[in-house]
Amino acid sequence: MSRDEQLKERWGQVVEKLSSQFADGDPLDLDAIIYLIGVQELGQLDRTFKKDQKLDLMHIAICKLLTPYGYYELDFVDPDGWPHYKMLEALPHLKAGEQSVLMKEAIVNYFLETEFIN
Repeated sequence: MSRDEQLKERWGQVVEKLSSQFADGDPLDLDAIIYLIGVQELGQLDRTFKKDQKLDLMHIAICKLLTPYGYYELDFVDPDGWPHYKMLEALPHLKAGEQSVLMKEAIVNYFLETEFIN
């Protein structure tokens, strides 16, 4: 199986499992999955978030997802429990499709590491 086929298959597993768990089976899009990862990383699952906090959660997720690629590292966690990352290397200029593939690959790797999928 090629790398692209494997990514597509694993991405499908992630979408299917998360969609059934959080969206009554309606397929979640990439942004929704990034948001869920942000909530998971913050660890404050039993609360609602304002619009700006939702964007912050997505930022947390993106930083966490791109840490293994050497773009970010955890800097500190503030007194409210919010992680803060520092950029180690600027992200490369990617086309929209390339960005999507990078994020899907990072999400699949995240869920492989957490053993949510195999």
